[in-house]
Amino acid sequence: MAYLPVLAGLAIWSIGGTRVRLAIMAVAVAATTLTMALIAGGQARRFAWSETLVLQAGLPPLAQAVAILIPAILVAIIFYAAAHEDERGLPRLLGLMLVFTGGMELIVIAADLVTLLIGWEIVGACSWALIGHKWRQQAPGLSANFAFVLTRAGDLGLFLAVMATFAGTGDIGYDSLGTLEGWPLALAAFGLLLAAISKAGQLPFAPWLFRAMDGPTSVSALLHSATMVAAGAYILARLQPQLSAAPGFGAAAMVLGLATAILGGWAALRQTHAKKLLAGSTSAQMGLMIATVGAGYPGIAVLHLIVHAATKAALFCAAGMAHRVSGSFDLRRMGLGRTMPATALLVAIGALSLAAAPPLSGGWSKEEMVKALEHAGPFWAAAIILAGGLSAAYATRFAVSAFGFGFGDDRKARALPGELAGLALLSGATLVLSALWWPPVHEAAARWIGADLPNGSRLGLIASLSSVALGILAGVRVARSDSAAPAQDWLGLPILYEHGVIRPFHAFAHNAAQVDDRVIDLIPRGVASLTTGLSGRLARADDDTIDGLAPGAADRAKGGSIQAWQGAVGIAVRASTALAALGASTGERISDLMPSGGGRIAGMAGADLRRLQTGFAHHYYTILMVGFGLAVGMLILGG
Repeated sequence: MAYLPVLAGLAIWSIGGTRVRLAIMAVAVAATTLTMALIAGGQARRFAWSETLVLQAGLPPLAQAVAILIPAILVAIIFYAAAHEDERGLPRLLGLMLVFTGGMELIVIAADLVTLLIGWEIVGACSWALIGHKWRQQAPGLSANFAFVLTRAGDLGLFLAVMATFAGTGDIGYDSLGTLEGWPLALAAFGLLLAAISKAGQLPFAPWLFRAMDGPTSVSALLHSATMVAAGAYILARLQPQLSAAPGFGAAAMVLGLATAILGGWAALRQTHAKKLLAGSTSAQMGLMIATVGAGYPGIAVLHLIVHAATKAALFCAAGMAHRVSGSFDLRRMGLGRTMPATALLVAIGALSLAAAPPLSGGWSKEEMVKALEHAGPFWAAAIILAGGLSAAYATRFAVSAFGFGFGDDRKARALPGELAGLALLSGATLVLSALWWPPVHEAAARWIGADLPNGSRLGLIASLSSVALGILAGVRVARSDSAAPAQDWLGLPILYEHGVIRPFHAFAHNAAQVDDRVIDLIPRGVASLTTGLSGRLARADDDTIDGLAPGAADRAKGGSIQAWQGAVGIAVRASTALAALGASTGERISDLMPSGGGRIAGMAGADLRRLQTGFAHHYYTILMVGFGLAVGMLILGG
């Protein structure tokens, strides 16, 4: 289930083809992965490739639900991408999206922290390549690097969790987390929380989601719905029973999640860039899920994850379609309700679901999260109700600005068949999931994934629905007034990183280089100068000694026997001259053979190695992935 999309994605990348051919192959792989996920349920059984790689042959229900979600969302996005994205580079794009999906599936089916770490790294590498897909442009490459470095900083928490678990139990399986106590448990729990919030775009890592908007729209739709950001929320929900024993874990998850939900909602509402509005929304919605996990209801968080995936993927696809028609992601230049009425209708379904308006699916899952936070206390309930009102405001603002009845009378455009098919599948899934409002359906869903449905108060329900209604009105007003000025990306956090982290680090590196050149290098330069001077003195002393042994000097020193001395010295001089001549010819050629031959060999090797230094990021990425594949293969086959 994890290896199939990885291998098939690499094959599709290599084979290439037309749009239709690529779409057929990619959809076939995604559908096969979906089928495998559907039959992967049942009693969990461990399947060991080696002592370090242990997978789940039978997935627990919560993991199976997410394993089904990933390829299901991918099928719709493939239809959209095959029609919407540039044909140049499309094989690489679809192939990497399949590899991306395989890495996410590996995270879902993992039964131990090492396998989780491998999937985590695959997802991180693929996100870098996909965000920087348009590598010929400068901005996508820089944004890909920013997102990769920022998420990698949080990934250190996962390494910490692996080491703490192994040190405390001698094992790295998920079950071992439940046996940890004291500091090892705290390190493992908060290490996993750190890794999860970095992937899920929570504070203080949230700005990378805005930078990721430089990637293709189809990548944004996949990354913000069922992969990457979903990995953070999923792993906390999956391991919540083991992690909840750590003192302060639940409170920390609720604080981080609700703070991101409120600030992310405000940042989204102030955006005029369509994709950045949705990116802020993703941070906010993931924050609600993480807070729900912290409150002790991981199953409810996963149900909202499923609902949110269909909704958010649909809205990103719609943003890309609006950009193709209007030529901009600026919401103030869209208003495509009259131009694209069918698209506007499908967008309304997704936007109202994101706004948590009954009777759509997002409304049910959001109200369940409100009930869960009510159990944690009135403060937490008030915070999530406020975040829900902001969700309604930015979702409404997006729908009215992008597909309301503003401009569009003089524009003639239509949705491409593949674009409309993908959007229709996603919006249709949102409608189907709205059956969760019916008690038999949500009770059956809760039993399937093992979720506890919380009880809520009437006052909490009234306050939550009132907040949604006020949020919708506020969103309409903001969209119609057109008064929202472009906000600083994520409330100024990127500026803080630039001046507080990036520039000081560059300055430190520059100063360290100066110290190395001017101070540390004094030692080898001094030794070299001393050696040179000493060798010169020895050479002059050697010349003076030889000159003192010349025939004339010997005659003056001893006052006789000149012929005998000249004969002995002459023989020695002639012998040494002959040896010197031999060394200057044959010996020198022999002695020069080693350095000159070695130099030629090194030159040939250098010329070959220079061919790899193309300056193209995708070439380096290919080398990286080949090396990674060889390492994984050696790990698996080597036992």
